[in-house]
Amino acid sequence: MILGTRVNYFVIGLLMITASAAGNFLKPTAKLSDSRPSVNLEKIIPEQFGEWHKDPVELEQIITPERKELIAKIYNQTLTRSYLDSHGSRIMLSIAYGGDPSTKEMRVHRPEICYPAQGFQVEKQFLDTLATKFGTLPIKRLIAVQGSRNEPITYWITMGDKALVQKGLQQKFAQLRFGLTGKVPDGMLVRISSINRDDKEAYQMQDNFIREMLAAMSKDDRERISGNFEE
Repeated sequence: MILGTRVNYFVIGLLMITASAAGNFLKPTAKLSDSRPSVNLEKIIPEQFGEWHKDPVELEQIITPERKELIAKIYNQTLTRSYLDSHGSRIMLSIAYGGDPSTKEMRVHRPEICYPAQGFQVEKQFLDTLATKFGTLPIKRLIAVQGSRNEPITYWITMGDKALVQKGLQQKFAQLRFGLTGKVPDGMLVRISSINRDDKEAYQMQDNFIREMLAAMSKDDRERISGNFEE
């Protein structure tokens, strides 16, 4: 058992060193997005699906001018919508596309970093998975609080054709894979949130929203925002 553990650590260490070397010497220059169909978030995200429909009255985002300027520099496209169901429940959807998801600039836009920058306090965060009829989606959950506002959040990030939420080794593997191809991956951050003091109820509603949204999309569009699913 001890020997097996040592071997595992050795392999992991070797792969991390290789990934670092790949980043230093291969220096990818070709953008993966140049070889893929162009993305139009307004078109690929349905305005109505399942019990949900786009709210014609858009809510103003809680975001500082400085943060808005940073987002405009990092991403090629952003999409922010609110959806309502027949009971009046609201889901907020935010998607940002473009750039290399391994860069420092893109990492600071993760909700656990960007929400505190807006004055929120992150009280809980954990990794999770979402089972869909297409496969399993790796996600991250957190709860952002500001005064009486309790906002449970679900999000994931895509790097090229894979969804990931963990930093560290998982990201190193993805970087290595693209480094060996000589291509710079594009990235997408998909965030779903709602205002609800019942976290369990909020996450269940968000899960249903995600499943219905993905089911309403074409296979190609679905894979752009969720990556290739792991069965």
